[in-house]
Amino acid sequence: ATEVEDAPKWTPLAIKLLREAGFEPAAADGIAATGPGGRVSGDDVERWLSDHGNDASVTATPAPAPTEAGTVADDTVQIAGVGYAVPRNIRPTSEILKAFPGRTEEEMIKLTGIKERRYAGPGESATSLAATAVRHALEGSGVEVGAIDGIIMATILPDQPVPAMASALARELGCPKAFAFDLNAACSGWLYALEVGRSLIRSGSARTVVVVTAELTSRILNPNDYETAFLLGDGAGAALLTASPGGHRLHRMGMSGNALQFDAIRRLGGGASRPFPDPTGIDQKDFFLQIDGAAVFKSAITGFADQIEQTLGRHGLSPGDIAWIVPHQANERILRAVSKRVGIAYEKFVVTIAKYGNTSAASISMALGWAVEEGIFQPGDRIVFCSVGGGLTYSGGLLVW
Repeated sequence: ATEVEDAPKWTPLAIKLLREAGFEPAAADGIAATGPGGRVSGDDVERWLSDHGNDASVTATPAPAPTEAGTVADDTVQIAGVGYAVPRNIRPTSEILKAFPGRTEEEMIKLTGIKERRYAGPGESATSLAATAVRHALEGSGVEVGAIDGIIMATILPDQPVPAMASALARELGCPKAFAFDLNAACSGWLYALEVGRSLIRSGSARTVVVVTAELTSRILNPNDYETAFLLGDGAGAALLTASPGGHRLHRMGMSGNALQFDAIRRLGGGASRPFPDPTGIDQKDFFLQIDGAAVFKSAITGFADQIEQTLGRHGLSPGDIAWIVPHQANERILRAVSKRVGIAYEKFVVTIAKYGNTSAASISMALGWAVEEGIFQPGDRIVFCSVGGGLTYSGGLLVW
């Protein structure tokens, strides 16, 4: 191979990223050079890898495995398997309407796009749903439970505050030695957890990480609150991240926020400042989830659109390059508005909200699992994730199938 370390054509980062991905610079002829001084930059390499990483005409050496002293390249982190799980109990919109005389089913479906959702029943827990989702993700992945190095659980409502629900899941799955911790970024939680898991693999701290989410929001719903009663449902989803040259390439998940809207989505009770309900019941509502619908609606459209556009920008892509959008399932009106804002047809949005409602942090993973189950993705499809959650939190990123 031609040595190019001293050549002015390449930045050091570009050479590093290319070789970490298992490619020799000589195999990257034709790569765009948009860096300083007309050199090939790290961003140029990432775009080239995204376009050509699975091209059989490009000769590549096996991608390096992570070690304690080393890192692996960005596109070496793969999703090896996905899975999701939902409770048995179906709660149709018509049943919830009984608490709201004067409202019609047609009206509520038009407002939210939700015809039904699932509510966990007796004997069902967030941990049990999460375990089912992970087992589905493991099926066909070629990965054994014993190979799991760590579990990251994204949730707003663990089965119990302490210890972490991820630890309960590790015990349930049969990998008690795996590191395990919970993460809360509300509806953006699963994408935040993906980025944490991806970063751990890239750093060499782990080789196989389960990124899982489970939400039983029905248990903190006020059935008489118009803003939330129709919106939320229960479910779980999981992805198995590995360091290997095969699978579906996971790129960086962008993360940002707007804490000025901290109070737009909240549950005041249950934390250190208000651990127990007032015996008189005066503050009972503080233990239910509360949403400022008008504020969230405006912020969500802008937030979703920004995350999609930022993801496209990071990879030098245009809307026409995207095969699918897998968004947080906020509500149908928001998603249709986002589609118009970014110029990507609504038919390219993977939408499961009619069946499952808004399942908070679980919604993207569930939609991804459903899409894989339905076989709608094709090899090479570029898939964009995007989310807006309480906090406010934002996230978005690229998966190449």
